[in-house]
Amino acid sequence: NCSMVLKTLHFITRPLSHEEGNFSLAYIITIHKELEMFVRLLRAIYMPQNIYCVHVDEKSPKDYKAAVQNIVNCFENIFISSKRENVVYAGFSRLQADINCMRDLVRSKIQWNYVINVCGQDYPIKTNKDIIQYIKSKWNGKNMTPGIVQPLHVRHRTRVSYREHVHSGMSYVYPTKNIKAKPPYNLTIYFGSAYYILTKKFVEFTLTDARAKDLLEWSRDTYSPDEHYWVTLNRLNG
Repeated sequence: NCSMVLKTLHFITRPLSHEEGNFSLAYIITIHKELEMFVRLLRAIYMPQNIYCVHVDEKSPKDYKAAVQNIVNCFENIFISSKRENVVYAGFSRLQADINCMRDLVRSKIQWNYVINVCGQDYPIKTNKDIIQYIKSKWNGKNMTPGIVQPLHVRHRTRVSYREHVHSGMSYVYPTKNIKAKPPYNLTIYFGSAYYILTKKFVEFTLTDARAKDLLEWSRDTYSPDEHYWVTLNRLNG
Protein backbone atom coordinates (compact mmCIF):
# COMPACT_ATOMS: atom_id res chain seq x y z
CA ASN A 1 0.00 0.00 0.00
CA CYS A 2 1.87 3.05 -1.27
CA SER A 3 -0.04 5.63 0.75
CA MET A 4 0.90 3.71 3.90
CA VAL A 5 4.54 3.55 2.80
CA LEU A 6 4.70 7.32 2.33
CA LYS A 7 2.86 8.05 5.57
CA THR A 8 4.45 5.56 7.95
CA LEU A 9 7.99 6.06 6.67
CA HIS A 10 7.64 9.86 6.54
CA PHE A 11 9.00 10.37 3.02
CA ILE A 12 9.36 14.03 2.05
CA THR A 13 6.72 14.86 -0.58
CA ARG A 14 7.66 18.40 -1.69
CA PRO A 15 10.88 20.44 -2.11
CA LEU A 16 11.90 21.96 1.22
CA SER A 17 13.23 25.16 -0.36
CA HIS A 18 13.19 27.06 -3.65
CA GLU A 19 16.92 26.42 -4.05
CA GLU A 20 16.48 22.67 -3.75
CA GLY A 21 13.49 22.63 -6.09
CA ASN A 22 15.64 24.16 -8.82
CA PHE A 23 18.66 21.85 -8.40
CA SER A 24 17.94 18.17 -8.98
CA LEU A 25 20.39 15.45 -8.01
CA ALA A 26 20.56 11.95 -9.43
CA TYR A 27 21.48 9.02 -7.18
CA ILE A 28 22.82 5.60 -8.05
CA ILE A 29 22.16 3.15 -5.21
CA THR A 30 23.75 -0.30 -5.45
CA ILE A 31 22.24 -2.82 -3.04
CA HIS A 32 22.23 -6.54 -2.39
CA LYS A 33 21.01 -7.12 1.18
CA GLU A 34 19.38 -5.63 4.29
CA LEU A 35 16.08 -4.22 3.05
CA GLU A 36 15.51 -2.12 6.17
CA MET A 37 18.87 -0.38 5.76
CA PHE A 38 18.04 0.41 2.13
CA VAL A 39 14.70 1.94 3.16
CA ARG A 40 16.39 4.07 5.84
CA LEU A 41 18.97 5.29 3.32
CA LEU A 42 16.34 6.01 0.68
CA ARG A 43 14.17 7.92 3.12
CA ALA A 44 17.16 10.02 4.20
CA ILE A 45 18.21 11.05 0.67
CA TYR A 46 14.77 11.17 -0.95
CA MET A 47 13.47 14.41 -2.47
CA PRO A 48 10.64 14.54 -5.03
CA GLN A 49 12.69 16.74 -7.40
CA ASN A 50 15.58 14.24 -7.48
CA ILE A 51 15.87 10.98 -9.44
CA TYR A 52 17.07 7.60 -8.18
CA CYS A 53 18.38 4.54 -10.00
CA VAL A 54 18.54 1.43 -7.82
CA HIS A 55 20.79 -1.42 -8.94
CA VAL A 56 19.83 -4.66 -7.23
CA ASP A 57 22.46 -7.40 -7.41
CA GLU A 58 21.20 -10.12 -9.73
CA LYS A 59 22.37 -12.69 -7.13
CA SER A 60 20.02 -11.29 -4.46
CA PRO A 61 17.15 -13.52 -3.29
CA LYS A 62 13.88 -13.27 -5.24
CA ASP A 63 11.90 -12.06 -2.23
CA TYR A 64 14.43 -9.27 -1.62
CA LYS A 65 14.20 -8.14 -5.26
CA ALA A 66 10.41 -8.27 -5.12
CA ALA A 67 10.32 -6.20 -1.92
CA VAL A 68 12.59 -3.53 -3.43
CA GLN A 69 10.42 -3.44 -6.56
CA ASN A 70 7.29 -2.96 -4.43
CA ILE A 71 8.85 0.06 -2.70
CA VAL A 72 10.17 1.56 -5.94
CA ASN A 73 6.74 1.23 -7.57
CA CYS A 74 5.39 3.81 -5.13
CA PHE A 75 7.55 6.59 -6.62
CA GLU A 76 7.63 8.10 -10.10
CA ASN A 77 11.24 9.28 -9.68
CA ILE A 78 12.74 5.98 -8.46
CA PHE A 79 13.41 3.03 -10.77
CA ILE A 80 15.31 -0.24 -10.91
CA SER A 81 18.26 -0.35 -13.31
CA SER A 82 17.17 -1.75 -16.67
CA LYS A 83 20.22 -4.06 -16.73
CA ARG A 84 21.38 -5.86 -13.61
CA GLU A 85 24.77 -7.41 -12.87
CA ASN A 86 25.98 -10.28 -10.72
CA VAL A 87 28.12 -7.93 -8.68
CA VAL A 88 31.45 -9.22 -7.37
CA TYR A 89 33.34 -7.18 -4.79
CA ALA A 90 36.34 -5.44 -6.45
CA GLY A 91 35.25 -6.77 -9.84
CA PHE A 92 34.38 -5.05 -13.10
CA SER A 93 30.71 -5.86 -12.47
CA ARG A 94 30.67 -3.26 -9.68
CA LEU A 95 31.74 -0.55 -12.14
CA GLN A 96 29.34 -1.86 -14.79
CA ALA A 97 26.43 -1.56 -12.36
CA ASP A 98 27.05 2.19 -12.04
CA ILE A 99 27.37 2.60 -15.80
CA ASN A 100 24.11 0.72 -16.36
CA CYS A 101 22.36 3.22 -14.10
CA MET A 102 24.08 6.15 -15.81
CA ARG A 103 22.75 5.03 -19.18
CA ASP A 104 19.24 4.95 -17.73
CA LEU A 105 19.64 8.32 -16.02
CA VAL A 106 20.78 10.24 -19.10
CA ARG A 107 17.66 8.97 -20.91
CA SER A 108 15.38 10.18 -18.14
CA LYS A 109 12.91 13.02 -18.69
CA ILE A 110 13.93 14.47 -15.31
CA GLN A 111 16.70 17.03 -15.80
CA TRP A 112 19.37 16.56 -13.14
CA ASN A 113 22.58 18.46 -12.40
CA TYR A 114 24.90 15.99 -10.64
CA VAL A 115 24.96 12.26 -9.93
CA ILE A 116 26.04 10.77 -6.60
CA ASN A 117 26.67 7.06 -6.06
CA VAL A 118 26.06 5.27 -2.78
CA CYS A 119 25.83 1.66 -1.64
CA GLY A 120 23.24 0.04 0.58
CA GLN A 121 25.42 0.36 3.68
CA ASP A 122 25.90 4.14 3.33
CA TYR A 123 24.05 6.81 5.26
CA PRO A 124 24.22 10.61 4.77
CA ILE A 125 25.33 13.03 7.47
CA LYS A 126 24.34 16.10 5.43
CA THR A 127 20.93 17.26 4.27
CA ASN A 128 19.97 17.60 0.62
CA LYS A 129 20.32 21.38 0.94
CA ASP A 130 23.77 21.06 2.57
CA ILE A 131 24.96 18.89 -0.33
CA ILE A 132 23.65 21.31 -2.96
CA GLN A 133 25.19 24.33 -1.26
CA TYR A 134 28.53 22.53 -0.96
CA ILE A 135 28.47 21.65 -4.66
CA LYS A 136 27.66 25.26 -5.56
CA SER A 137 30.27 26.71 -3.22
CA LYS A 138 33.41 25.65 -5.10
CA TRP A 139 32.53 22.66 -7.28
CA ASN A 140 30.02 24.23 -9.66
CA GLY A 141 30.62 22.59 -13.04
CA LYS A 142 33.36 20.37 -11.61
CA ASN A 143 33.54 16.72 -10.63
CA MET A 144 34.35 15.39 -7.18
CA THR A 145 36.42 12.28 -7.79
CA PRO A 146 39.58 12.65 -5.68
CA GLY A 147 42.74 10.69 -6.35
CA ILE A 148 46.48 10.56 -6.99
CA VAL A 149 48.81 8.97 -9.53
CA GLN A 150 48.55 5.23 -8.98
CA PRO A 151 50.85 4.34 -6.04
CA LEU A 152 53.36 1.52 -6.37
CA HIS A 153 51.63 -0.68 -3.80
CA VAL A 154 48.43 -0.89 -5.90
CA ARG A 155 49.95 -1.17 -9.39
CA HIS A 156 49.40 -4.93 -9.34
CA ARG A 157 45.70 -4.10 -9.80
CA THR A 158 46.31 -3.05 -13.40
CA ARG A 159 49.51 -4.98 -14.20
CA VAL A 160 48.01 -8.47 -14.38
CA SER A 161 44.66 -9.70 -15.60
CA TYR A 162 41.95 -10.50 -13.02
CA ARG A 163 38.87 -12.68 -13.32
CA GLU A 164 35.55 -12.78 -11.49
CA HIS A 165 34.33 -16.04 -9.96
CA VAL A 166 30.65 -16.57 -9.17
CA HIS A 167 29.50 -20.03 -8.13
CA SER A 168 27.19 -21.53 -5.50
CA GLY A 169 26.85 -18.35 -3.48
CA MET A 170 30.60 -17.67 -3.53
CA SER A 171 31.94 -14.69 -5.47
CA TYR A 172 35.42 -13.18 -5.59
CA VAL A 173 38.08 -11.73 -7.89
CA TYR A 174 41.31 -13.64 -8.48
CA PRO A 175 44.54 -12.80 -10.36
CA THR A 176 45.83 -14.69 -13.39
CA LYS A 177 49.40 -14.92 -14.66
CA ASN A 178 48.59 -12.87 -17.76
CA ILE A 179 50.34 -9.50 -17.98
CA LYS A 180 48.08 -6.69 -19.21
CA ALA A 181 48.87 -4.38 -22.10
CA LYS A 182 49.55 -0.73 -21.31
CA PRO A 183 46.54 1.59 -20.94
CA PRO A 184 45.02 2.93 -24.19
CA TYR A 185 46.24 6.32 -25.46
CA ASN A 186 49.19 5.95 -23.08
CA LEU A 187 46.96 7.26 -20.29
CA THR A 188 48.38 7.92 -16.83
CA ILE A 189 46.35 5.83 -14.41
CA TYR A 190 45.16 7.62 -11.29
CA PHE A 191 43.87 5.90 -8.19
CA GLY A 192 41.18 7.16 -5.82
CA SER A 193 37.70 6.61 -4.45
CA ALA A 194 35.01 4.52 -6.11
CA TYR A 195 32.54 7.13 -4.85
CA TYR A 196 31.95 10.43 -6.60
CA ILE A 197 29.77 13.42 -7.42
CA LEU A 198 29.83 13.94 -11.20
CA THR A 199 28.28 16.50 -13.54
CA LYS A 200 25.74 15.33 -16.09
CA LYS A 201 28.02 16.61 -18.86
CA PHE A 202 30.87 14.40 -17.60
CA VAL A 203 28.56 11.38 -17.40
CA GLU A 204 27.51 11.93 -21.02
CA PHE A 205 31.20 12.20 -21.95
CA THR A 206 32.08 8.89 -20.26
CA LEU A 207 29.26 7.12 -22.12
CA THR A 208 30.17 8.43 -25.59
CA ASP A 209 33.88 9.40 -25.79
CA ALA A 210 36.20 6.90 -27.53
CA ARG A 211 38.89 7.27 -24.86
CA ALA A 212 36.37 6.55 -22.10
CA LYS A 213 35.03 3.50 -23.94
CA ASP A 214 38.52 2.13 -24.63
CA LEU A 215 39.62 2.69 -21.02
CA LEU A 216 36.48 0.90 -19.85
CA GLU A 217 37.26 -2.09 -22.08
CA TRP A 218 40.88 -2.12 -20.88
CA SER A 219 39.66 -2.00 -17.26
CA ARG A 220 37.43 -5.04 -17.71
CA ASP A 221 40.03 -7.44 -16.23
CA THR A 222 41.57 -5.13 -13.61
CA TYR A 223 41.11 -5.26 -9.84
CA SER A 224 38.54 -2.80 -8.47
CA PRO A 225 38.40 -0.69 -11.66
CA ASP A 226 35.90 1.74 -10.12
CA GLU A 227 38.82 3.05 -8.04
CA HIS A 228 40.77 4.17 -11.12
CA TYR A 229 38.21 4.65 -13.92
CA TRP A 230 36.45 7.88 -12.90
CA VAL A 231 39.48 9.58 -11.43
CA THR A 232 41.62 8.82 -14.53
CA LEU A 233 39.00 10.15 -16.96
CA ASN A 234 38.52 13.29 -14.87
CA ARG A 235 42.22 14.11 -15.31
CA LEU A 236 42.24 14.02 -19.10
CA ASN A 237 43.41 17.30 -20.61
CA GLY A 238 40.45 19.48 -21.48
